[in-house]
Amino acid sequence: MKIPSKLIGFGVVLLILAVGGFGIYNRIKGEDAADATANAEEGSDAPLPSVSANSLFDDALPVDVQGVPVVFDTLVRTVDATGLAAPWRESVVAAQVSGRILQVGVREGQRVGANTPLVVIDSTDYVMDLREREAALARAQTQYMAQLIGSQNYDPETRAAAEQAARNSVGLPGAEIAIQRARLNLARTRVLPAFAGTVADLQVVEGQHASAGTPIATIQQTDPMKVQAAVLESAISEIHPGRMAEVTFVAFPGEVFAARIESINPVVSQANTARVTLSVRNPDGRIVSGMNANVRLPASRIPDVVMIPREAVVERDIERRTLVFLFEGEGDIGRAKWQYVTLHRRNNTHYEIIDDPNDPRDRLLEPGEIVLVSGHKNLEHDAKVRLGGGVRTVDGVVTGNR
Repeated sequence: MKIPSKLIGFGVVLLILAVGGFGIYNRIKGEDAADATANAEEGSDAPLPSVSANSLFDDALPVDVQGVPVVFDTLVRTVDATGLAAPWRESVVAAQVSGRILQVGVREGQRVGANTPLVVIDSTDYVMDLREREAALARAQTQYMAQLIGSQNYDPETRAAAEQAARNSVGLPGAEIAIQRARLNLARTRVLPAFAGTVADLQVVEGQHASAGTPIATIQQTDPMKVQAAVLESAISEIHPGRMAEVTFVAFPGEVFAARIESINPVVSQANTARVTLSVRNPDGRIVSGMNANVRLPASRIPDVVMIPREAVVERDIERRTLVFLFEGEGDIGRAKWQYVTLHRRNNTHYEIIDDPNDPRDRLLEPGEIVLVSGHKNLEHDAKVRLGGGVRTVDGVVTGNR
């Protein structure tokens, strides 16, 4: 096949342009390399620029942290236990007379006064019995008066003996007792609670026949409620009635209720626990019987100790030594300083720290120094930090940046 002469000429031109461009590139590259070598020889005595670790920290953005002051205070040790809520008082109300239930006047969960009828039983038979007893009493009184005729002239002692004899003769004492019983049975057709409280477990309906002893409902005194906690026998000696405690309920996550220790049962169960009873205010009726509770009881009190929050402690090196990060700086910008500490006693929120004279790397912190409790787990010594989360007080209140 014959290649056109125009196509051959176009290819030759492209080849010439490519060779020329490659030569120009090599010449420019060689001049740049020569200039670089000359500059290096002329400035061989000039120091190279350096970057320090501190300058890197200075240029880095500060890490947001939160701090808490070291305190010198009383370490209150606590005992944790589980328990159940129960009414302070509870009573099953039963019918005391028999009959058909005409009215159920309450519902479950309703609060009732001591004179509020729970149910009303048909009183027809009891009204009739009372009328019959009243008639019998009237007859006995008439007979009694008849027997006293002629005794007005007796001396007082003889007259008193004659009156008593007449009362017994006509059966007046028995008639009086019978009418009192009839009135009591009539009153019992209105079934009243044992005390003011809340209705639970209503067990009857209108139209039902009730016998004496038939359970009607349960009445609960729900303010205050009691929480009965099972506490290990080893901790009982540290718990004292009258002290305040904290109770949380599974039904109200995150909400803490104040409670008072009322009593300690002096009997240890086979599970090696003793029952501790606490009272909890319940004016709105939110706490109900059977709720699961977690109880935190105050135990021993250790005065005059240096304390830090438990979340401030970090284990970092291979020796598993405990350390904290201290905040050093002005305002809210500063440095996180690594400091070993020796831990001693603790409670659920704080550690006591002490001085270990055998370890020169740790020291006893001073009250008022700021230890980091948030954002500090992965810090390095002397890292730049900012108290973006503020300074938290011992009781958990954030006071804002310093």
